[in-house]
Amino acid sequence: MLGSPAASASASTSSTSSSAAAAASSRSSLLHSTSTHRTRTRLSTSHPVPVVCVRLQSSSSWRAAPPIKAMAAEAEILSAPDKELRPSAPRGKQALISLSDKTDLAFLGKGLQELGYTVVSTGGTASALENAGLSVTKVEQLTCFPEMLDGRVKTLHPHIHGGILARRDQQHHMEALNKHGIGTFDVVVVNLYPFYDKVTSAADIEFEDGIENVDIGGPAMIRAAAKNHKDVLVVVDSHDYPALLEFLKSDGDDQQFRRKLAWKAFEHVASYDSAVSEWLWRQTTGEKFPPSLTVPLSLKSSLRYGENPHQKAAFYVDKSLAEVNGGGIATAIQHHGKEMSYNNYLDADAAWNCVSEFSDPTCVVVKHTNPCGVASRSDILEAYRLAVKADPVSAFGGIVAFNVEIDENLAREIREFRSPTDGETRMFYEIVVAPKYSKKGLEVLRGKSKTLRILEAKENKKGKLSLRQVGGGWLAQDSDDLTPADIQFNAVSGTTPQESELEDAKFAWLCVKHVKSNAIVIAKNKCMLGMGSGQPNRLESLRIAMRKSGEEVKGAALASDAFFPFAWNDAVEEACQSGIAVIAEPGGSIRDQDAIECCNKYGVSLVFTNVRHFRH
Repeated sequence: MLGSPAASASASTSSTSSSAAAAASSRSSLLHSTSTHRTRTRLSTSHPVPVVCVRLQSSSSWRAAPPIKAMAAEAEILSAPDKELRPSAPRGKQALISLSDKTDLAFLGKGLQELGYTVVSTGGTASALENAGLSVTKVEQLTCFPEMLDGRVKTLHPHIHGGILARRDQQHHMEALNKHGIGTFDVVVVNLYPFYDKVTSAADIEFEDGIENVDIGGPAMIRAAAKNHKDVLVVVDSHDYPALLEFLKSDGDDQQFRRKLAWKAFEHVASYDSAVSEWLWRQTTGEKFPPSLTVPLSLKSSLRYGENPHQKAAFYVDKSLAEVNGGGIATAIQHHGKEMSYNNYLDADAAWNCVSEFSDPTCVVVKHTNPCGVASRSDILEAYRLAVKADPVSAFGGIVAFNVEIDENLAREIREFRSPTDGETRMFYEIVVAPKYSKKGLEVLRGKSKTLRILEAKENKKGKLSLRQVGGGWLAQDSDDLTPADIQFNAVSGTTPQESELEDAKFAWLCVKHVKSNAIVIAKNKCMLGMGSGQPNRLESLRIAMRKSGEEVKGAALASDAFFPFAWNDAVEEACQSGIAVIAEPGGSIRDQDAIECCNKYGVSLVFTNVRHFRH
């Protein structure tokens, strides 16, 4: 075993202590006034404490360490007053391996040893390698210092970090290693304590347990190796083991390969640190918006193109702790069809978010992120037909979403349903989204088209942070999770809505929340009749919605995502004249009284929600 210096150790005791004086006397024979010497304390094999190397520094202010009586009788001090002890640096190639996730560890260890590498390892990793029949040099054999502080200190030592950080092209670096008997590491393979898994497990974790799962030595080794990647190959992902071994077998030295591994290493540590930061912020304060925010994103797929063919694109999954088991389209399972496109993700997300808000069996049809058809019925087949009927032209080529399982009957209806416009054209969809599929239902639906994307998604968790990019920055806000059950629909007109009319108003209000502003939705009997979206003025959105609703507008409910700035000779009066029975809007305009008086004139019920639903 190679002896090596440990960290300087000195503990203060009283200068008048006889034991301290004795220790000082014995130590003075080991020290020269201008040099550093090392002593090795060799314990008997019967003593439970392992070999310890102590580095002693000459100093006029030196104070004796307290005697260790339990060890003194068995300790043999080996000194060389005339010559400094210099452990010779290890020769040959060394690989340092320290893993929490030991996937393919035996494959890696065997491959490295076959290439002539001495494998240096720690704790459980070393045991696993030995159990696989591989020879291992344990870290404490290099550091001559035991693992301590319940494993908090294992690799934080010059014999480890010096061997990683030394630049091979700097002569004084190599001379320093040789002087202190430190060997170089050519390969460092490390992954980190499973902090992410621990703090996101189903069982609540105690704060102290979370802290103990914060890795210190691992990130230090990874960062050191990544910084010195010109000389040290750093690997943090078991999927890279084959590529590493192939690279080591070759005679070349591809710096791009080294840089890619270094990038991956820094990204690995950055993602890890972001999880620790996010978790600790939640343990420290109840504030939702921290002064600094890091969002770890993991590439899920490269996309054919972006919103348009000339734009390159990719899709990333949010690995924030807040998104664990959070549901949504990002984690949906694709059972069938072409690969998802940029626009597919946007539309599927809009459809799924909308349909998930309804408690009754519901179908939602979306085109360009706007719901163009929504219907709720106990019979989901009827709900599907009504949702398509609301705007069959827009529904063609759209996304259809359900909040119930798609069984064989529903799958056949989706596959065979003909467009209401001519009764002949079979409806075509880009995507079908549902929370679940029966085995037969999935089989039938796959037969509709080779390209039909079939997604199985989990409901989006409430209370998430909503982020949106603007030039040079990001906007953050609470997600808009309010439903009709969360608010009051207050009648402010002389006419009070009947129970069925109020239910229609609530349904329309839930629909309009998912329509782009300025948004108007007209609905009756839990079915969207028409909607107007994205217009610069509310009056134009109203006219579009009424045109789509046709004669069915009479007796229907109308919901507006924001207040009406004008009533007379404007949107409110036109709605009343068309035969609308009840209008639901937030209120808050300086002309609210005009809207009330206009509704009173036509006998229309007006309810204020005091909640706005802008969607830009």
